[in-house]
Amino acid sequence: MEKEYLNARFKPEEFERLKRDMVQYESALAVVKTQLDNINAYYNAYETINPIEHIKARIKAPESIAGKLMKKGLPVTADAAQAELSDIAGIRIISSYAKNIYEIAEVIKNQPDFTVISEKDYVTNPKPSGYRSYHLIVEVQLGSLFNNQRRRVEIQLRTQAMDFWATLEHKARYKYRGEMPAPLAEELQNSAGQIHELDERMYLIHELLDLINEGENND
Repeated sequence: MEKEYLNARFKPEEFERLKRDMVQYESALAVVKTQLDNINAYYNAYETINPIEHIKARIKAPESIAGKLMKKGLPVTADAAQAELSDIAGIRIISSYAKNIYEIAEVIKNQPDFTVISEKDYVTNPKPSGYRSYHLIVEVQLGSLFNNQRRRVEIQLRTQAMDFWATLEHKARYKYRGEMPAPLAEELQNSAGQIHELDERMYLIHELLDLINEGENND
């Protein structure tokens, strides 16, 4: 069944409609990316430490959009993609430490140009697979050229270790067409727990170094 989703495609007329719609998502992505770049620049200029390591932006491929629609039992049409999917445009923010994720999320939620549609905390409440990340769906207005339509962008916040695990797990799922062998799934789940512990320990070391530096500066 998973193989069917991987082979899903839009019909030619729907594909043409989707291509036009994708321009709107690219515009929405540019709006969000610019605002996030401004936040990053602020941290670099005005704060001692920038919690943002880097920012990645992407537009979901038409084949992935078609596969997700089919998996949800929805028609593979441009209208269904626009109405039902919130992750066609996506941005991933990699933070230094897990605790930074919540600080950055609050800054994003307070941006006046963003309307927060939903948020899911998979950092504190990971998925059964072990996946950890913080997801925000924000909506932005595109302006008069697009008749002031609004489009959604998914923002994922995670540490470098969480991102490495998620990339590895995605490759494994793709290789096995969504039917991953149980031993491999269990090993990935165990690794996710160890990565989370490592993230916590690294933050404690970071705090300890800050305390040591503070003590030396006060001598």
